[in-house]
Amino acid sequence: MNQTASFAPALLSLPRQARDWLDGYGNRGWIAAMVLGFIFFWPLGLGLVGYMTLTNRWKDTEMFGMSRRCKATRTPFPGTSGNAAFDAYKAETLKRLEDEQAAFEGFLKRLRDAKDKQEFDAFMDDRARRVPSGAAEDLPR
Repeated sequence: MNQTASFAPALLSLPRQARDWLDGYGNRGWIAAMVLGFIFFWPLGLGLVGYMTLTNRWKDTEMFGMSRRCKATRTPFPGTSGNAAFDAYKAETLKRLEDEQAAFEGFLKRLRDAKDKQEFDAFMDDRARRVPSGAAEDLPR
């Protein structure tokens, strides 16, 4: 009976040990365990998906291309590269691209407006042809 009592705490600490061991491998370890769980016993894989979702284990920044240097700011790219000439070039290029995007969006708006006007004029012309000649004079234009 005494052996059973000492065996229970060791058995209960097994999930914690497994969690700590997988955390040592990061997100890749958890995903590998999940895939193996699906291969060998699908409810285990499904349980790992639920556990990873509930404990936010999907959010490993290393996996999404975020460098160690950028983890503090949580941005995928650092603010400066350390090279002033490159930073000036980058800022100028981004400004130029933003201006081009704004110009293109304005062009698309004008294009949509012209198409809408053309469709409305065609509708009004078609409507004027369908209405009897005496009633067409009463229509506002």
